[in-house]
Amino acid sequence: MNYLGKHSDAQSQALLESVNSKYYFYTRTKGLFRICYPKERPPTVKTYLSPVETYCNNINYYIPDEQNETKDFTDDAWTRLHMGRSMICLFIIAFISVFAAFCTGVTGCWRRSPGNITATAILMLLACLLSAGAMGLWHGVEYYEKEKVVGEEFYQQWSNILQENSEIKYDWSFVFGWLSVFCSLGAALLFFFASCCLSSEREKEQLGNVQYIMPVYPQKQQYAYAGYPVPQPQAYAGPYYTTGSAYGPYNY
Repeated sequence: MNYLGKHSDAQSQALLESVNSKYYFYTRTKGLFRICYPKERPPTVKTYLSPVETYCNNINYYIPDEQNETKDFTDDAWTRLHMGRSMICLFIIAFISVFAAFCTGVTGCWRRSPGNITATAILMLLACLLSAGAMGLWHGVEYYEKEKVVGEEFYQQWSNILQENSEIKYDWSFVFGWLSVFCSLGAALLFFFASCCLSSEREKEQLGNVQYIMPVYPQKQQYAYAGYPVPQPQAYAGPYYTTGSAYGPYNY
């Protein structure tokens, strides 16, 4: 978010002192963790050189508040501070959810496991909801900074000259923030669809393997009754009568 400060020629001595000492009179970009100055930097603010070669200072969320700097905060200022802290917390949890989804997604694709793919879809949906909540809190913080009295460095307590000559713009990080929310939702839906496809494919494989299973029937067993074994058909002694036998009863 860019703040472009434009100053008129007619300024009082007090305003000149503020310009030389207050950071919000300078063009700056504000992110989640720090404020950077792409042009001039305020001489009274302690800054450091960021990896992208711009001078920045960190945003203070008062964690912890060792010097009790928040003792004079108004209710609106406390609400803004709590929303800012919650916003950072939600973004961190969303990042952890995406990392966990990456692990389960790789495992599920390697093993072709519907369960792992379903877990990945749930984690991506969780990341989507957390990111959307964090972006909503970001808009809440922005609203309080612009419409409520939460500190001299915010819009409501600026001088009239600074309010009239300032312009606020949303940069690429804001667009990518909301785009990531919709991408997470799309990824969750695709993973749910992939899980359904893998489940139906596994069911078809199981049904196809049923016809190759050989039925096993119980074999006939010989049982003994009252302690006497059942004799085999050929266990009886002869004689055996055949046609033309000299000893048969039908030989006359």
